[in-house]
Amino acid sequence: METLGTTFGQMATQTETLEVAPRHQRLFIGILKESTLQENRVALVPHSVATLTAHGHEVLVEAGAGEKAHFSDMDYSEANARITHNREEVFKADVLLKVAPPTLEEIDLMRPNQVVISPIHLPLLSPEYITKLQKRRVIALAMEYIRDDETGVFPIVRVMSEIAGTSAILIAANLLSTSHGGKGELLGGIAGVPPAKVIILGAGVVAEVASRTAIGLGAEVRIFDNDVYKLMRLQKHVGRQLHTSVINPMHLREQLLTADVAIGAMHSGHGRTPIVVQEDVVKGMKAGAVIIDVSIDQGGVFETSEATSLEKPTFVKHGVIHYCVPNIASRVARTASAAISNIITSLLLKAEAGGIIPLITSHQGLRNGVYTYKGCLTNAYLGERFHLKSTDLDLLITSDF
Repeated sequence: METLGTTFGQMATQTETLEVAPRHQRLFIGILKESTLQENRVALVPHSVATLTAHGHEVLVEAGAGEKAHFSDMDYSEANARITHNREEVFKADVLLKVAPPTLEEIDLMRPNQVVISPIHLPLLSPEYITKLQKRRVIALAMEYIRDDETGVFPIVRVMSEIAGTSAILIAANLLSTSHGGKGELLGGIAGVPPAKVIILGAGVVAEVASRTAIGLGAEVRIFDNDVYKLMRLQKHVGRQLHTSVINPMHLREQLLTADVAIGAMHSGHGRTPIVVQEDVVKGMKAGAVIIDVSIDQGGVFETSEATSLEKPTFVKHGVIHYCVPNIASRVARTASAAISNIITSLLLKAEAGGIIPLITSHQGLRNGVYTYKGCLTNAYLGERFHLKSTDLDLLITSDF
């Protein structure tokens, strides 16, 4: 009987259970009109807004946000975005997107637990800036430190690097001309006249695209990086034999003293890029030579570099022309905006299943971009630089802070 009862119990009708789909999370996204650094880009373009609104998300755009990239308010309205002339209303959004670092005045309008995704330009940061973000208890992510979990690539850095690589060479070619204060040299040279010598520091995406562009214009290119595998990969991708070298100070100095163009193209995954070229080397470079420091948004690789703007992009130091614009991709704002928008949209769509904050806390690549979290500084480099206390983000998350 006991066996029969057991068997009957096993055969009895069981309650059917159905898999419950994750609840769709509706996001409220705000896009601000940029007002600093002569920034021309916008974080979301109309076709991305149309995708997000089709998924049920709300997008609020400040009037005129896309004008400098040639996207009108009508374009956004047709993509089902709401347009507002009240700037403060945008700060009610749960997710705030910017392509320039927030200003101190903008930080004052932020609220606790608001997610802010924007670049950080290290030369422009200050302790006051960090402490203001902490006081507002926002969750701030640096675009340039967001990493793809599967590939290890920094996606926004990569697409901006492609633009910066091409732009750096075209800018250098202009600055070498007499009309821009240069020596009056043609980057590629002509029959009977040698081409300009271009030194590139770094062997990442900027260097690869810059190398292709410079070689296409006929310049002589030499690349330095301490990662031999990066040098091998770059040479393979460019498809021709190149002069490459690890960063030996003596050899690098020798090459820079005869260079016409030097490009800083290094990227740090967490903090400042290292200073590779000291001031005494810049002093010895040829008068009228050109430095393009693409790494200036992370401090720059030349000791003489200082952040400039699109309005006044250059300065001369020790007879060398310096171009140190941190948002160099803003020169081609429409292309750059579309590239950023594609990546941000993909990220936001992933947040539908559980919300933006759970997405950040569950993905290592996104956590890598967080530098303030609910009142705490979580970037160790910034803590050391500004003598501020920093806390490991993983500890904050596991303690359910």
